[in-house]
Amino acid sequence: MLVKEEMFKPILEVSDGFRPIWNEFLEEWKDDDELPQYLALGDLARYISKLISESRDEELKSIFAVIERWHLEGDSYVKEAATIGMLEGLQNINVVGEGIPEKVELYLLPESKKWWEKVYEFWEEGKTISE
Repeated sequence: MLVKEEMFKPILEVSDGFRPIWNEFLEEWKDDDELPQYLALGDLARYISKLISESRDEELKSIFAVIERWHLEGDSYVKEAATIGMLEGLQNINVVGEGIPEKVELYLLPESKKWWEKVYEFWEEGKTISE
């Protein structure tokens, strides 16, 4: 099971490009007792947007495989963060820019796609995000 404290480890294993961003995040929050993971998910969303703009498909596929693992293998915090922190951020054009959410959909795997739709339905139709 993937737990909160280890959730970024698989991302760092597949994305060398995100490592400097993660290290900067760790440095910024080193004096806090608990890392604000949701802020790091925002950083990851912006990084994914950059990868999409640069058409770096292999790295994107690897990152989205980890996001799928978060949904399938994560504890309750990781699953929620994958949906509310990650997918919601990727749908937010204020975070990732115009046109990026539509391109993100091409990389989503089945469980992530299911939650992507639930987030969309929440914002567009007011439906509750739940199993």
